[in-house]
Amino acid sequence: MNRPPEAFVLVQEARLLEFAIACFEKAGLDQNHAAAISRLLVNSDLRGVRSHGTRTVNHYCKAFEDGLMNPQPQIRQVHETPTAVIFDGDGTLGYLPMLKATEGAIARAKELGIGMGLARSIGHYGSAGHYTRLCMEAGCIGFSTQGVRNQGRYGFDGGGPNPDRHLGYFGNPPISFAIPASEEPDVVLDAATCILADYQRGPEYEELFSMIPAAFFKSIGYGAVASLMGGGLTGFTLSDEISERWPRARSGGMVLAIHVEAVVPEAVFRAETDRMARDIRTTYTPMPGTDRSLLPGAIEEERFTFHRQEGIRYGEMEQTAAREASARLGVPLPWD
Repeated sequence: MNRPPEAFVLVQEARLLEFAIACFEKAGLDQNHAAAISRLLVNSDLRGVRSHGTRTVNHYCKAFEDGLMNPQPQIRQVHETPTAVIFDGDGTLGYLPMLKATEGAIARAKELGIGMGLARSIGHYGSAGHYTRLCMEAGCIGFSTQGVRNQGRYGFDGGGPNPDRHLGYFGNPPISFAIPASEEPDVVLDAATCILADYQRGPEYEELFSMIPAAFFKSIGYGAVASLMGGGLTGFTLSDEISERWPRARSGGMVLAIHVEAVVPEAVFRAETDRMARDIRTTYTPMPGTDRSLLPGAIEEERFTFHRQEGIRYGEMEQTAAREASARLGVPLPWD
């Protein structure tokens, strides 16, 4: 899904940002809230992460319009300790509550070496890398994940079709680590925990369950741990009130910031990240279908620079979603 589209129109960053903001405002969000979400979605498009970019604007807006999420939330801090802060998202999308949680995590990490931010009663928070990259830009290592209520009960997998209830398909929460480099690209793992993509379903994939069981047991474990840390740890099971009022707000989110300078000189750590990236690039044979040996984050960084200069390659799935939002909300399309 996140491969560059073969057929596309080029969309300029500024126009796409204006389009997304206007759509969210039409759906009932205030300008600052709309701008915060839109900025992160456009960043995903710039990185080539098409699954989590502005193609989501249409169904996000529809959820607000249909009363499934709260367009005018009262986001509030509900608890804090010296190293942690927790926000209640009041039934809205997870982006703005998680931005507040990330700010809190970074502030505590800068003061004490480590800080955690959590948000509950939220909807989808998008790419976990939004929040870990903010930590990284502040001189921290970032870790983030999201959990959904009742994950682990069949039907709440969060992944693709699973009619036969195969454990090998279980769970697909987002997870991200962001680690700063210096001369080399930053190392940013921004993924989901299931070893298989949502569209990889069927007998040919189920044969892998017995061929490489260790890979699936790891995947199952990653999904469980991520769900509990990004869900249960937020306290989202303490009350049913908001999830009953706003049915799409069944999630929580967690971000952890570790201030590098608190434990080792930042330049020393960044140099080691550079060393690893260089050694992998120069001594390993690339994976099949690729021509370079790179760590996670390098391709996204290249695409970000390319798309910012040349325009974002907007494929058919993005165009279809934009046309639907444009027609329903009366917002002009961001391309000619």
